[in-house]
Amino acid sequence: MDDETERRLTEARQAAVEARQVADAWQRIEAWLGRYAPGTLAVLRRGALPSEVAEVRDRIGVRIRPGLLALWKEHAGMYPVPWPPFMLGDWVLMDFEALVQVYEMMMGLQRSDGDEEHPFWRPAWIPFCSAGVTDHASGLYLDAETGRICSWDRYGDRSPRYESLTTYLEEMADRLETPDLVDGEKPGLLNLRALAWEAPPGWEGLWEPVTGS
Repeated sequence: MDDETERRLTEARQAAVEARQVADAWQRIEAWLGRYAPGTLAVLRRGALPSEVAEVRDRIGVRIRPGLLALWKEHAGMYPVPWPPFMLGDWVLMDFEALVQVYEMMMGLQRSDGDEEHPFWRPAWIPFCSAGVTDHASGLYLDAETGRICSWDRYGDRSPRYESLTTYLEEMADRLETPDLVDGEKPGLLNLRALAWEAPPGWEGLWEPVTGS
């Protein structure tokens, strides 16, 4: 086996592991939602078709990592609902149209106002979560080159958050399944059986913590 063939086989194995880890973590999350928060599960969009993923890839021109592909295979965003965000850190999954709009806007700002030393946005940064279905002033992006998850906000701050999408989803699953064993954000339910982290402002009287799996 030559070096190039061995390299490709190694990359294929790594891609398969990454995709499986993300899918496994998401299945833990979805199992919890099905048991406790069917209202949240009901507003998640269906998984993306290969043609839809290909269109996103063509529009942004960035290689999409296997883990993000695995997540989109499960659900490609969520429908607009008047509920607080449900992803760990108070985020929502972005649909593809919002993703492309944010990416193109950020790259436009980079071309007009950014520089290499202090970039406003890099081509490899793929947004996948935002503050709300229609609120894209802040969110999470995945660096397609490193696999790291970082946050962005309206003030231009870019902060590392997680080493990978797998790490992020596994932490969310851990907090859902064993909330009494972790510090920080804890899951709870609104009266519509929707997941929310801590008591959202204005919803305090309608939120109850979940204390066990």
